[in-house]
Amino acid sequence: MRIAADWSWRILVVAGALALLGFLVVQLREVAVPFLLALVLSALLVPFSAWLQRHHWPKGFAVALSEVGVIAIIGGLVTLVVFQVRNAIPDLQHQTLEKYEELKQFLLDSPFHLTEKDISAGLDTIINAIKADAGSFLSGALSVGSTAGHLLTGTLLTLFATLFILIDGKRIWTWLVGVFPRRARPAVDGAGQAGWQTLSAFVRVQILVAFVDAVGIGLGAWILGLFFGGFPLVVPIAVAVFLGSFIPVVGAVVTGAIAVFVALVYLGIWPAVIMLGVVILVQQVEGHVLQPFIMGTAVKVHPLAVVFAVATGGFVAGIAGAFFAVPAVATLNVMIRYVSSGAWRTTPVPSAPKKATRDLDS
Repeated sequence: MRIAADWSWRILVVAGALALLGFLVVQLREVAVPFLLALVLSALLVPFSAWLQRHHWPKGFAVALSEVGVIAIIGGLVTLVVFQVRNAIPDLQHQTLEKYEELKQFLLDSPFHLTEKDISAGLDTIINAIKADAGSFLSGALSVGSTAGHLLTGTLLTLFATLFILIDGKRIWTWLVGVFPRRARPAVDGAGQAGWQTLSAFVRVQILVAFVDAVGIGLGAWILGLFFGGFPLVVPIAVAVFLGSFIPVVGAVVTGAIAVFVALVYLGIWPAVIMLGVVILVQQVEGHVLQPFIMGTAVKVHPLAVVFAVATGGFVAGIAGAFFAVPAVATLNVMIRYVSSGAWRTTPVPSAPKKATRDLDS
């Protein structure tokens, strides 16, 4: 009973602290989401900026190139998708209506003896089910950036936070470590550095996984088009797969479904079946090769934990929650294991210089 009581009150305290942290993040989501996104971007850009500085680039130029480069790449990809999709929307609508009429006529002539009323009711049921499933997932994203002003503010906060982390990240971390009691600083410092290394590894590996998904599905669509008179929107689909793959599990499924839908609308049922096979093959390669051997080694999180983390994050905070779930779990897992291992007692990280702490205090 004593052991159970000791564990119980400790678990309650930890759960209460996590609940309070989650409540604050939700209440301050318009600030928290840009800050978390800045951490993810910085985990990718800090090593690149440091590499440039080791090759005798001035720090200002290295930081500027890192920030401007990522803005140009993301902006270019989004612009490419928007322009190509916008030009293809009229034809896509026309093809979709044609396929819908063909499907409706097939069902009317089928042995099932369906009527137009039955078909309309079934279609309404499917649409309502999709809306119900997607409503909770999209609500988080809409609450974060429901207006253009919120989106612009979040973008500027992300860019400014990333810039200052690139410029002064070490001194900011030194100041944060100095806030803790002196005896706890080695553990906090070591855990923070271990978590940062894991986050950096996750971002780099996730880019590799997203690139493999995009090339696999995009190349499959292009080859399929060679045999069926051309596959439209290959480049936007590949870019959408690349961007969607940053949301584990959910992103790959949604973007793969888009590729299958385009194949169905433009090429027909059998090309769509082949495209579905390509998407499943690419996802199997990711799930059984890339995730266990590359992602598992980098972040040391079991695939089951990844699935539940994404599901929980999507339920609680929509798209933003699904996006940050895996890096948050991976980072916290490494930090907690580092502290519990006691490695900071035998090989502590060198304590922060007092001068840097005084500079930030001032």
